[in-house]
Amino acid sequence: MGFVGKHVVVTGGTGALGTAVVGSLLAQGATCTVPYVHEAEAQRFPHRSDAKVKMIAVMDLADEAEVAKVFAAVTPWASIHIAGGFAPGKVAGTAKAALMAQIDSNLVSCFLCCRAAVNAMIAAGGGRIVNVAARPALEPRSGAGMTAYTIAKTGVAALTMALAEEVAKDGILVNAVAPSIMDTAANRKAMPKADFDAWPKVEEVAATILFLASPGNSVTRGAIVPVYGKS
Repeated sequence: MGFVGKHVVVTGGTGALGTAVVGSLLAQGATCTVPYVHEAEAQRFPHRSDAKVKMIAVMDLADEAEVAKVFAAVTPWASIHIAGGFAPGKVAGTAKAALMAQIDSNLVSCFLCCRAAVNAMIAAGGGRIVNVAARPALEPRSGAGMTAYTIAKTGVAALTMALAEEVAKDGILVNAVAPSIMDTAANRKAMPKADFDAWPKVEEVAATILFLASPGNSVTRGAIVPVYGKS
């Protein structure tokens, strides 16, 4: 897919999906910048010693100065925004602080990273941005019981579509994937009675992300691609 010699920023790269994405990018010749918040996750990250991986400790990707640190002196071909957070909760029991935490971790972080990537890519003549929304962004009724999260991820989807129109003429294609529950160790532990076989595998979701981020994607923009597996 043409990643040899390409630099890719991957936020949330030390998580389950991020690890699969970074591994696939490295296998295809990319160099990756991976910001991280939690030192323990960084220590477990299997690609941390790879010469083509630059890890950057950050406090919060919803902070403009921290995002600027990630993109300083970096001209990415692609920027992939996986970082975010999940918290369940009905509206009646969700305080403003909990709502804002979901908006900051999912939407504001994505917005600021998109902005930094766009500014770098315009100067470089183009690139690719891939955001990560979620199934409730496309099916809001399925977000009952996790409304703050649904609001934030729906914002990511809207951001993706609007930004795609803004920057298409600059040679930047912006898309997103919308996974359902993915097959990860954490999700299996949280839902031990679920049908794991129906869940999309992180490697499968990563494959869709890599195509959207690649030079091989020359026409797709503004898409929110469902990656649901059999679920």
